[in-house]
Amino acid sequence: MTPVVALVGRPNVGKSTLFNRLTRTRSALVADFPGLTRDRHYGDGRLGPVPFIVIDTGGFEPVAAEGITREMALQAEAAIAEADVVIFMTDARDGLVPQDRRIADRLRRTGRRPILVVNKAEGLPPMATAEFHELGLGDPLPISAAHGEGVAAMMDIALSGFAVAAPSAAEQAADGRARVAFVGRPNVGKSTLVNALLGEERMIAFDSPGTTRDAIEVEFGYGGRDYLLIDTAGLRRRGRVFETVEKFSVVKTLQAIEGCHVAVLLLDAASEIAEQDAHIAGYIMEKGRALVLAVNKWDQIDEYRRALVKRELERKLHFLDWAKLHFISARRQTGLGALMRSVDSAHRAAFAKLPTPRLTRALRAAVERQQPPRAGNVRPKMRYAHQGGQNPPVIVVHGNSLGHVQPAYRRYLEGWFRREFSLAGTPLRIEFRTSTNPYAAAREAR
Repeated sequence: MTPVVALVGRPNVGKSTLFNRLTRTRSALVADFPGLTRDRHYGDGRLGPVPFIVIDTGGFEPVAAEGITREMALQAEAAIAEADVVIFMTDARDGLVPQDRRIADRLRRTGRRPILVVNKAEGLPPMATAEFHELGLGDPLPISAAHGEGVAAMMDIALSGFAVAAPSAAEQAADGRARVAFVGRPNVGKSTLVNALLGEERMIAFDSPGTTRDAIEVEFGYGGRDYLLIDTAGLRRRGRVFETVEKFSVVKTLQAIEGCHVAVLLLDAASEIAEQDAHIAGYIMEKGRALVLAVNKWDQIDEYRRALVKRELERKLHFLDWAKLHFISARRQTGLGALMRSVDSAHRAAFAKLPTPRLTRALRAAVERQQPPRAGNVRPKMRYAHQGGQNPPVIVVHGNSLGHVQPAYRRYLEGWFRREFSLAGTPLRIEFRTSTNPYAAAREAR
C-alpha cells in the first residue's frame, strides 16, 4: 500500500515549495503570500524504489471558528486523517510562535506519527532549531525546501518501515483516465459541483468569489470509468485581475484547459450570461478541447428568468451549438448524471477514429448533395478525405483548387461530418490540401 504523507503547518512556512520538490513538479502555486493554498492538493512522489502520495494543505489554525480560515482548517484535518505520516513544518526565520504550539497539541491527539521539520534553515547555525524541542515532538529536522537541503534525509525518516509498493491498477491506467476540467467565472459553483460528484466536501466551497486559487486534481470513478476531475480558479475579465496571486491562478486555469480532454464550462443562471463566458468558451475552442455547457443554480430562478437565460444562451453562445447543454443544480445534485453522460460522449467524439473509406464516402455524399460554389471560373474539386489527428478530430480533404473553398462551405462540411460520425461535443477542424499538378512546370516552360 502506497504511504500517504501530509504537509501541515501555519501559513507561509513553505509547504507548497516542499510539495513541488517532492513531486518534482510546479503543481502547487508558490508565492511570498500567506494563505495562498486553501484546498488540499495531492501529488505523487518517489524516494528510491518507494512511491508515496504527498498532500499539500492550507495554513492550519486548529481553533479557527468561522470563515475561510475554518474551511482551510477542515481541509488540513481531513488530510491528517488520510495520512500515514504527518510532516509538521515550522519556520526557522520566524522561530517558535504560539500557532505552532496549537498545531503540535492538535497533532498529539490525532494518533498520527508527526515529523517535526524546521524549514528555511539554510545558512543558520544548528542552534537555530533548539527552541523547537519545546514542542515535544522529537528532534526537529532542519531543512530548506527551496534549496533541497535535508529533504532526502527527512523523507528517509518519514518512509522508514514502508515496504516497496507495486504500482496499483489505477497508477498503471492513469494515462487512460478522462481529464475533465471545470471552468468558468468566479462563484458559479465549480467547487460545489466537484464536491457533489465526489459525494464529499473535498473542495472548499465558500460564498465568496476567488475561493479556489489553484487547479486541484481529484481522482473519480463513475459508471465503471476512471476520471481525473480538475477544479479551477474562476476567470475574471483581464482588467479586473488585481492581485499577483490571482494572476497566477488564471495561468493555472488556462494550463488546466490546455491539459484536459473535456472542459465543462459552468454558467450561473442567477446572473446574466456575460461576455467573459464567451471569451472562456473561445479559449476552449482555440485549444481544441471537447466542451460541455452546464447552467448551474437552475433551481434558484423562476420560469420567467429561465426563459430569459435560454434566449441569452442562443444570442451570446450560438457558436457553441455543437456542445451539449445542461441545466443543473450542483447544490441539490440534480442533472449530474446527464452531465456526466455528455462528458463521456464528448470524450468519445474527441478521440473518435474515422476510417478513410468512410470519410471519403461521406465527403462524396456531401458534395453530391451540394457542390462547393465557383470562385470565378474555378470550382474546387474534392477527391478524398482522411483523419489527420484527434482531440480535436482533424479531417484532411484532398483535391484541386481547394484554396477557393468559401467559409460557408467549410461550415457545411463540418456539420455534415458531425452528423455522419456523431461528433457532438468536440471542435472539428477541416484542412484542405490542394494536389500539385505534375505538368504545371512543363506548361510554364512552354
